Amino acid sequence: MSAIEYVSLSAFTLMLAAGQVLFKTIGLVLRREGMAAALRAPTLYAALTLYGAATLLWIWILSRVPLTRAYPWVSLGTILVPLAGWYWFDETVGVRFWLGVGLIVAGMALTQARG
Repeated sequence: MSAIEYVSLSAFTLMLAAGQVLFKTIGLVLRREGMAAALRAPTLYAALTLYGAATLLWIWILSRVPLTRAYPWVSLGTILVPLAGWYWFDETVGVRFWLGVGLIVAGMALTQARG
């Protein structure tokens, strides 16, 4: 893969993770203030816009990168999103999370290795 493809895959993964953080924020508004407040929140529309842009980027990526090489990048979100939850929402990440991170990183190394 070329550098632009790696950058695009990284951007896509970060966009999805950021979208999840925005959706969590909206979920908290929904729980605290109700549906009407959630529907009025600019964060909801930012999250939807971000997901729309990520979808367009994903289509562009798949026009250039085999799905078998591109899709494992989505798994990095399972690392980034819980870390964001820990940082911004004071959620817990325990030992099992870190063991899972190790397995995901190993899987990424295996799927992205040449040969």
